[in-house]
Amino acid sequence: MSWLLFDADDTLWDNNVFFEIAIDAFFEFLGVPEGNLESARRHLDEIEMRNIEKHGYGTANFGLNLIECFEAAKGRPATAEERLRIERLVDAVREHRIEPYPQVPETLDELGRRSRLALVTKGDATEQRAKIERSGLAGHFEHIEYLPEKDAARYLRLVADLNASPETTWMIGNSPKSDVNPALAAGLGAVLIPNKNTWTLEVQDIPQDHPRFRMVRRFSDLTAIF
Repeated sequence: MSWLLFDADDTLWDNNVFFEIAIDAFFEFLGVPEGNLESARRHLDEIEMRNIEKHGYGTANFGLNLIECFEAAKGRPATAEERLRIERLVDAVREHRIEPYPQVPETLDELGRRSRLALVTKGDATEQRAKIERSGLAGHFEHIEYLPEKDAARYLRLVADLNASPETTWMIGNSPKSDVNPALAAGLGAVLIPNKNTWTLEVQDIPQDHPRFRMVRRFSDLTAIF
């Protein structure tokens, strides 16, 4: 029986959109003129990209990146009051409601009759575990894996831990960088479910002509493949 590995954030429910709302509010608090928003966002992206290896993912690390961006823009340390304002923006991201996308529970039910399902998410394990619990979807998965990063080596280790084989395992998600390209590099199949709110740092070119790559428009379309 095949294993289907599912990403969580922005595949099963909204996630990055709440970060984007916080970033917009942060730039307003920072006083960035509208004409400078694009360059300000590039600067924040550079900070986040540089700090991923040091801080990892998740809202706590997002807050550290915002403070670094704030202090670089102001040329001075943030005051206690300014840090509190930034922390409140981060809290709103951390505490947002988790609501599965349409047809996700029903589709997982149907797929689970024919395949073995696992959830594979990256980031802070405590934070991701809390989101999965709030989603009400944990019971659909035989295995849940929390990874600090998604790359080919970790996919291969996970497949081995599941006593599966790459040839009968598929990774499904919205991120070319984390869900598609490393899975294909590890010999797995990969299905992309595009999401207009995918984080810019997760966007990469995808090998459209790869024999084990598929793309669907909606989550429910997976039942036509599996």
